[in-house]
Amino acid sequence: QVQLVESGGGLVQPGGSLRLSCAASRSVFTMYNMGWYRQFVENQRELVAQISSGNNTNYADSVKGRFIISRENAKKVYLQMNNLKPEDTAVYYCHVDHGLFRNDWGQGTQVTVSS
Repeated sequence: QVQLVESGGGLVQPGGSLRLSCAASRSVFTMYNMGWYRQFVENQRELVAQISSGNNTNYADSVKGRFIISRENAKKVYLQMNNLKPEDTAVYYCHVDHGLFRNDWGQGTQVTVSS
């Protein structure tokens, strides 16, 4: 129903920063809640940050104060990641948090934090 493409990941040193981008094929990000998730090896995806159509935001305790989710428009969402830690290493995905798009996941973007 919607195609999602994540980008911006890479290899960074602890304490570094990255900005992840999510591009959608349809104008959905202003209509529904949007979330960033991450998947560790041998684990399910976990919610990292979420932004509502009214711009309310929620963050996982582990990233609060370090990550910022924002929306540029209905097709572009970002995740600013600051003060990265090795435990942030994961594949990051964006997602439209509505049942209609439950199975619509992109390929994700790899974030590796290592010294």
